[in-house]
Amino acid sequence: MRAPVRRPTVTDPARLVVVTPSWLGDIVMALPSIVALRRHFASSHLALALPRVMTSIARALSGSDIPNAVVPLDGGRAGVADDAARLADGGYDTAILFPNSFRSAWVVHKAAIAERWGYRADFRGWLLTRGIKRPKRGGHQADYYRALVSALGVSTGVADKDEAERVALVATDAHRARAASLLALEKVGADEPIVAIAPGAGHGHAKQWPPERFARLARRTSTELGRVVVLVGSTADRPAGRAIESALAEANAMAGSDAAGRVVNLVNLIGRTDLSALIGVLSGCDVCVSNDTGAMHLASALGRPVVALFGPSDERATAPLGPHELMMHPVHCRPCLLRDCPIDHRCMTGISTDDVFAALARGLTGSPQAVSQ
Repeated sequence: MRAPVRRPTVTDPARLVVVTPSWLGDIVMALPSIVALRRHFASSHLALALPRVMTSIARALSGSDIPNAVVPLDGGRAGVADDAARLADGGYDTAILFPNSFRSAWVVHKAAIAERWGYRADFRGWLLTRGIKRPKRGGHQADYYRALVSALGVSTGVADKDEAERVALVATDAHRARAASLLALEKVGADEPIVAIAPGAGHGHAKQWPPERFARLARRTSTELGRVVVLVGSTADRPAGRAIESALAEANAMAGSDAAGRVVNLVNLIGRTDLSALIGVLSGCDVCVSNDTGAMHLASALGRPVVALFGPSDERATAPLGPHELMMHPVHCRPCLLRDCPIDHRCMTGISTDDVFAALARGLTGSPQAVSQ
């Protein structure tokens, strides 16, 4: 590894690398703070280091100088040496770490980056040259990231949470082309209006609204609102997509229509979109209906109206930053943050199809409202 380069002042890093969180939703929630860093260190070369599968999001940031460069990271124990080598090759004098992990601090230390700034967490304080005390949890995750850059003397400039905190992502021609090619395979034209549904959720099943509810919502969205319904999600979400298709096929059979589900103009792209295609699909949707997922945050950052379904997770911590309508059912046990419900999943089953459909319809007219059922 190369020798450490000069130590900059807090206001003058010559070459700054910002290590983003690893998960899609967390990356989106960190974007307001990343933009604040760009604004504060206007003359610095600023690179984003983020998981390789997430690099497309950097290309969608509005503003050609956010960032100046992208460093793909492989992650995991096996990738430490390669990630450190790529960072070392960039000649960065300063690294700002949004992740709390020991690994992220170890990698920038191995890369011989002289200044390493981040929260003191995960027994990594000795690896940081500027360790920041972590604030108490309880606010929004975006506030947690903003507190870090504020502690470094960077103004985040958030007077109005709904507007100032929002960061625009803009789909590029490449993003839109990837989406168009996938939709064309399903015979969905470029001018057909679509509603995106993200029925999965990471970290357990408790965050998922029941598939049969999504199926009923898809049917009404297509037949009453004339939209093509596009299911999106990762490979891990495929069971949810199949369950929705099965529920629709059963309903179609009972109605005497074919069992393929096309009567409701349903397109299942779950597990078929990389991040680039997902950005393209979501940028073109009229509304996105989602559990608490990365797709929810991404659609919101792309400026699309979002209907967000929250059960065991805490909307005060992870609600989308852009235009959205929250759907919740008030029960004493939420938010529990559990991966699997030990009782009857009442926080999600209490959210009715009728109310979600009404919220979706409001999103189409541009008049979302906060809803707690």
